[in-house]
Amino acid sequence: MEFEQVSGPGVAALGDDVWRRTEDGSEVPAGTAVAFLGPEGTFTSEAADLASPDRPRMPLPTIAEVVRAARERQALLGIVPIENSIEGAVNLTLDELVFGPPGAFIRGELALPITMALMARSGTTLGDIAEVRSQPVALAQCRQRLAEHLPPVRISSATSTAEAARHVAEGDGTLAALGTPHAAERYGLKVLVPNLADHAGNTTRFVVLGTAMAEATGADKTSLVVFLGEDRPGLLLRVLEEFALRGINLNKIESRPTKRALGQYCILIDCEGHPRDARVGEALRSVHRHVADVRVLGAYPRADLRRVEADRSNSDAAYSEAGSWYDRLLGDVEA
Repeated sequence: MEFEQVSGPGVAALGDDVWRRTEDGSEVPAGTAVAFLGPEGTFTSEAADLASPDRPRMPLPTIAEVVRAARERQALLGIVPIENSIEGAVNLTLDELVFGPPGAFIRGELALPITMALMARSGTTLGDIAEVRSQPVALAQCRQRLAEHLPPVRISSATSTAEAARHVAEGDGTLAALGTPHAAERYGLKVLVPNLADHAGNTTRFVVLGTAMAEATGADKTSLVVFLGEDRPGLLLRVLEEFALRGINLNKIESRPTKRALGQYCILIDCEGHPRDARVGEALRSVHRHVADVRVLGAYPRADLRRVEADRSNSDAAYSEAGSWYDRLLGDVEA
């Protein structure tokens, strides 16, 4: 899970006209690549491969640069982590989308199971290992299991799981790394323990960024942030009721500091449906009336592609019928 800023071999820098892959110096025309939080061999690189397997790949050193690449059309798509089932939200990603310049939208998502493998050079045994290195979040996810397998081992940090694997490949055989099985294959390492995570079901949600939201599919989610503005009793309840009254399920509700003053928060919401759905559109308009601002971060197909069915009273047909009835009602009004 690559939540931190990384640099080194295989990580490109953002330029005006082209992306340059630093491993081999090859150039890819701007706007054709899939940008992702690099380097190669990380969980984010696996997500990029799943999201867009046939496009040129451009690893970038920070989440901010990936978002910027998508926003400014330097890349066709951007892939970044946004949420983990154990560690929660990826605040670096949220802050770029919530507080950064407009123009980058979530248009897809995918959930990637996270398998944290303990790897070392060929011929190394558990008894040879004196130090385990990885990205800090990866180390935190494996703390208990590491203590069981290697109680006296020294722990050290790397900027990414892939970078840790590279250190092991260049090491003396007493160093091991936590990372993806793909990283072990890439750097010619041996997997000593295939799954070392403390908790089963470890999954990271990644989002696909572009310059527009995806069209409605019937199996959609909408992500938005609500800036409440004036602090008054019942305002948050009023916002949530606008969705509840229309039968819209909320998949996530989370608060984030607005970064303006202590105690000021904005509310991040993931709801079922698409802004083109009549009930979602009306809920968004109603919420906007009550608060200082609403910023829609994206609308996109759900990772599980489960269709979202409204009950009869909240269907698009019911909203259309109600609109026609109201127009007829106004037709009976005379001055």
